[in-house]
Amino acid sequence: MGMEMDINWASALVAALWAIILGLAGGALTEIGPWYRALRKPAWQPPDWLFGPAWTVILGLAGWSFYLGLEGAPSASARAGVWALFGANFAAHFAWSPLFFKCKRPDWALMEGVALWLSVAGLVAGLPRLVGDSFPGWLNVPYLAWVSFALVLNARIVALNRPFGRDGAA
Repeated sequence: MGMEMDINWASALVAALWAIILGLAGGALTEIGPWYRALRKPAWQPPDWLFGPAWTVILGLAGWSFYLGLEGAPSASARAGVWALFGANFAAHFAWSPLFFKCKRPDWALMEGVALWLSVAGLVAGLPRLVGDSFPGWLNVPYLAWVSFALVLNARIVALNRPFGRDGAA
């Protein structure tokens, strides 16, 4: 006799869509074209091909934590808190790529990246408080580590290429 799991498919669908939309939007808004290739980047920047798989794993883990948060919230107010954390993170995550790649403003993306970092730190610290379980928060530690690294990388790209003009040219 196997262990049975009751899955709330509505929560699972919401969490999966959250991760899928962020992953697809990030990919669609990332343009590895002439402007990006011309930017000076530090030697320690990972290869471009690594970003897609990294984000897939990270957003998958974060989506799982969203599901666990929705299902583990002991009250309506805790559930609203889970929604607020993931809603804020969705907005902050979604905003970075257009600023960097579409607006060609790594300096603006760097400022926005602080909001993204804070939203991920909120997931790590806030989810355990809301649901009474540390596991959903721990699932976001790789996200926090990657965004921390990306913030340092973004800062170095800004330092190597500033100033950025109104046309996005360094």
